[in-house]
Amino acid sequence: MARRKRSSPRSGLAERDRPWLIRTYSGHSTASKSNELYRKNLAKGQTGLSIAFDLPTQTGYDPDHELARGEVGKVGVPVSHLGDMRTLFDGIPLGQMNTSMTINATAAWLLALYVAVADEQGTPRAKLTGTIQNDIIKEYLSRGTYVFPPAPSLRLTKDTILFTLHDMPKWNPTNVCSYHLQEAGATPVQELAFALATARAILDAVKSSGEVAAADFGAVVGRISFFVNAGLRFVTEICKMRAFTELWDEIATTRYGVTDPKHRLFRYGVQVNSLGLTEPQPENNVARILIEMLAVTLSKNARARTASSTAIALASAKASSCIGVAPASCR
Repeated sequence: MARRKRSSPRSGLAERDRPWLIRTYSGHSTASKSNELYRKNLAKGQTGLSIAFDLPTQTGYDPDHELARGEVGKVGVPVSHLGDMRTLFDGIPLGQMNTSMTINATAAWLLALYVAVADEQGTPRAKLTGTIQNDIIKEYLSRGTYVFPPAPSLRLTKDTILFTLHDMPKWNPTNVCSYHLQEAGATPVQELAFALATARAILDAVKSSGEVAAADFGAVVGRISFFVNAGLRFVTEICKMRAFTELWDEIATTRYGVTDPKHRLFRYGVQVNSLGLTEPQPENNVARILIEMLAVTLSKNARARTASSTAIALASAKASSCIGVAPASCR
């Protein structure tokens, strides 16, 4: 994929930016079948992984539980123990991957299984790069796949952040997800407000725990990332994403005293609004996505995910693409 050039202050020569990170949000039926899909995509040039888990995995049920009936492998891959995770990443060197795992209520357990597989592969934990969503608060506001009450859930998020801070410094331990808020009926303004409130609640919990030295708290803020919705309200969406970046910088500065500009960056990815896509005449979704993607492009440094078949199911091989601009804020 083409990369932009920039001049080097040392030599005056042009330097190449890192190539865009390309991932397809995927996972289905079994760990073995999903592994086959991942390896095929990586062989074709995909440069990272984005794991979709089925609903039983998201809510902590084994595939043979009666409440999991009819849902196993339906909207993602089932993973219930170390053997499943080992199979899912068989033949894939995790030290070379940037892996995103869309998982919330059971995020701590799935991350532990991922780390265990990396340990088996001999990969130092400090080299692991990727993201877990781990935004359990938004499950009460939108999706409903929570397991524990709010307070213990917030503690799980906090504990995961503390673990990655010391053991996995390149990992994003929380991806505050405003995307589902708009899918659940929030306006863009409400989406922004609830997302920033969630991020503050998480960081306040980490800070009040007393388990992070003041000198290290900027690094905690710097690893928080966001997952934002881009709907069809074109001008509003542009303004929302620009407001996100400015308000986050203000919160990091005034509320948490973060002085390093890099730690105050609003690190976010955007997905186009799946709720606005239609199952009939799905090709028309391309025009809708074009408008939504243009809003992302005209905002600020963001990476974006599009899929014109999301109204039907997980992104198909034909429809799915994951486009990532690679400024420092998205790395």
